[in-house]
Amino acid sequence: MFSRLANIFRVADLRNKVLFTVSVICLYQLGANLPIPGVSWSQVTLLQAKASSSGVLGFLNLFSGGALTRLAVFGLGVMPYITSSIVIQLLTGVIPKLAVWRDEGATGQKKITQTTRYLTIGLALLQSTGLVYAFHGHDQALLGYTIDLIPKFNLWLGLFMVLTMTAGTAFVMWLAELITQRGIGQGMSLLIFANVVAGMPSGGHAVWLEGGPAKFTIILLVSLALLVLIVFMDNGQRRIPVTFARRVVGRKEMGGNSTYIPLKVNQSGVIPIIFASSVLYIPVLLSNIVPWASFTSFVNNSLRPTSFFYIGTDFLLILAFTFFYVYIAFEPHQQAEMLRQQGGFVPGIRPGQPTERYFAKMLSRLTVVGAFFLASVAVVPSILMALWSINKFPYYGTTLLIAVGVALETMRQIDSQLMMRNYEGFLKR
Repeated sequence: MFSRLANIFRVADLRNKVLFTVSVICLYQLGANLPIPGVSWSQVTLLQAKASSSGVLGFLNLFSGGALTRLAVFGLGVMPYITSSIVIQLLTGVIPKLAVWRDEGATGQKKITQTTRYLTIGLALLQSTGLVYAFHGHDQALLGYTIDLIPKFNLWLGLFMVLTMTAGTAFVMWLAELITQRGIGQGMSLLIFANVVAGMPSGGHAVWLEGGPAKFTIILLVSLALLVLIVFMDNGQRRIPVTFARRVVGRKEMGGNSTYIPLKVNQSGVIPIIFASSVLYIPVLLSNIVPWASFTSFVNNSLRPTSFFYIGTDFLLILAFTFFYVYIAFEPHQQAEMLRQQGGFVPGIRPGQPTERYFAKMLSRLTVVGAFFLASVAVVPSILMALWSINKFPYYGTTLLIAVGVALETMRQIDSQLMMRNYEGFLKR
């Protein structure tokens, strides 16, 4: 293992990429721990102690590595970009212009990327404005109580904070693109990985203090079992064989080769979990608008991340959103038509409508397994914590999914770079 790790530093190009990636992550962590001027640190400490047991703020704080509750320069983290990317991807199937850009190849992808950036800045402006307002003693919707992080608030300080957090989001987006272009791995995923991993030691310590050594040990053993399951399922795929018809163009013979279309078991990643949490956030916001005492009481008692109603609803929503997202990301009709235009076919299946039905059948089978896997990993640690009345670190399952998924993908990229240079890689084939 150590000899394979040393191979990274024997290749100058790969060594520079890894060091560049690590340097950018360190710079990002610096900005995530640097509060904006005007923030009360004593109030930040109090908020962080309570945020881990809050369904809404705790989930948002997970993706910012704790920077959100510090009102740091990079307080919004990658959430505006994630939200923007999801919105654009969903709208691609609805807005014809986006669909045209998607089919234009590299040129269209540049236009989609630019649109995603603009939408990210707009969302960052809205979210930073809302957070500055909420953390100035108006965060009842987020926590159920009020904490004033900005005791000396005025209009100009508020505008400065909004501008700083929006600029921080744009800078984070640029850092992520730099990692993708000049580093190793996918930039945005690695920044998310850095955030969730940074919060694991403090989260584990909080579980130890609240549950004790015995319960902490059981949760740790369950986590190790889930870790093995995540690795196994993340590598699981159904390979659909595809053969391209042989044809003669001039004096050249083209086609006649065989390949496959890989369909991953967990094709949606953690996006359904984000969707489900966003939907569960809506009643929390409505409870501060609708003047019904019974509704407010229901939200406060039932929509907590360690309540069984919340866990059950979250499980069902993750199942539903997994099917929804997978059928948008891999549209059987579009894939079958694209394969027919390229002169390819699935052996034993006629091109056109039969191929579309075959793709839909395979996708449905895989998505059932992937959806139950994703929902189970997300809620199993929460069930244990709910049974033992542990309110800290309720998103441990989501943290494991993100950390393992990104780590495996980055290792695959490093492995491919080593294999290209005739070095032994990390992953056995």
